[in-house]
Amino acid sequence: MANQNQIDQIAERVERLLVRYAELQRTNALLTQQVDALTQERDTLKSRLGAARARVDALLDRLPEAPAVQKDPS
Repeated sequence: MANQNQIDQIAERVERLLVRYAELQRTNALLTQQVDALTQERDTLKSRLGAARARVDALLDRLPEAPAVQKDPS
C-alpha cells in the first residue's frame, strides 16, 4: 500500500509538472511573439528616424550661410 501511495504522489507531481511545462511553453511563445513585434517596430522606427535625419540634413544644406557676426571692439 505504501508503494502505491508513493507512486500516486509521484504521478500527481509529474502531472503538475507537465501542466506547468505546458503553461511555460505558451508563455514563451507569447513572449517570443512580443519580442518579434517589438523588434519589427524598432526597425521601422530606426528607418523612419534615418529618413527624417536625411530630410533635416538636406534642409540644412539648402539654408544660406549666415554672415559672420563681428564683435564690437569696445
